[in-house]
Amino acid sequence: MRRSFKFLLRPTSKQTVALVACLEEHRQLYNAALEHRRTAYRMAGAKIRYGDQSAELKHIRGDDPGGQGRWSFSSQQATLRRLDKAFAAFFRRLKAGQTPGYPRFKGRGWFDTVEWPKDGDGCRWDSQPGHPTATFVRLQGIGHVRVHQHRPVRGRVKTIAVKREGRRWYVILSCEDVPAESLPATGAVAGIDLGVASLVTTSDGDHLANPRHLAASADRLAAAQRDLARKKRGSRRRRKAAARVAALHAKIRRQRLDGAHKAALRLVRDYDVIAHEALRITNMTRSAKGTAEQPGRGVAAKAGLNRSILDAGWGVFLRILAHKAESAGRELIAVNPAGTSRTCSRCGHCAAGNRVTQAEFRCQGCGHQAHADVNAAINILRAGLALRDAAQAA
Repeated sequence: MRRSFKFLLRPTSKQTVALVACLEEHRQLYNAALEHRRTAYRMAGAKIRYGDQSAELKHIRGDDPGGQGRWSFSSQQATLRRLDKAFAAFFRRLKAGQTPGYPRFKGRGWFDTVEWPKDGDGCRWDSQPGHPTATFVRLQGIGHVRVHQHRPVRGRVKTIAVKREGRRWYVILSCEDVPAESLPATGAVAGIDLGVASLVTTSDGDHLANPRHLAASADRLAAAQRDLARKKRGSRRRRKAAARVAALHAKIRRQRLDGAHKAALRLVRDYDVIAHEALRITNMTRSAKGTAEQPGRGVAAKAGLNRSILDAGWGVFLRILAHKAESAGRELIAVNPAGTSRTCSRCGHCAAGNRVTQAEFRCQGCGHQAHADVNAAINILRAGLALRDAAQAA
């Protein structure tokens, strides 16, 4: 398996300055390469590709030894590949008839990651293995940066990336050949229904709470955003206020990730087979504003529901659950969610009126009563087992 490991960096003040300079130089390289492509096509109709721009790196580094020349050649190639992937995605969406999204220039604060494609080429993980208490990563032009390694790294380190999040710096290791950590079989199966009142409801009737991290920090976040709005653009105070807002959002994101990891781990430990809804969260959280000619209805209520769905972090939870299930040797089955909340788990009668309230289910056919989310989870489990049986029969 391939897995990523993310650790907090502890750079010195000089290393922090060097890290900022590294990001800035790579941002300028990205923007210059984008301008090169745009100008060549506009002036001569010529298409510039990654190979053409990579071949020019040697001359760029030679002309600017104190700037571009001090960073790793391979990391600069990775930045050019990043632009090439952006153009490839643009043409793919254009061909598919989707909104294309032409690659944009990266402003300050919009380029926060630099990647080294190979451990040992311009970077080195665990660069001081003889140190008794600390772990270091060596980055060309920056030096040996201390790492807060809170868990062991498994597998073989393939790529190394440095990312800036607010005032914090992280190193991200992409590792290959990570061994699976299979858990003992439990013989239990479950269907799970994702919701807002409870993050997860299982077919056994268990409810995993939704912490609502965004709602809990809403007052502090609103105060910080009001303070930001009062600051003059371009001022030092505005930058500090923006950093406070970013720090609050980062804390909420870390809290949401922590909760998702704990909930997913609990499910993976308890069940061998887990069936879940194949949700299209992007479609579910679209705005209800409509257009000037056809304005939407219930805009405020839909906006509140969208905020609650995004605060719950269903997409983050399902992604983490998939990774943990693969590592533990568990089976995860995605089920079409259509009709699961309106169908009676006892008799199979499907009607919109079966769901009396958000939490109450009462079948109009047989009179069966249950918690609405538990009833839906049972239907999801049955559909998932049916899919598994059909796949095995085929």
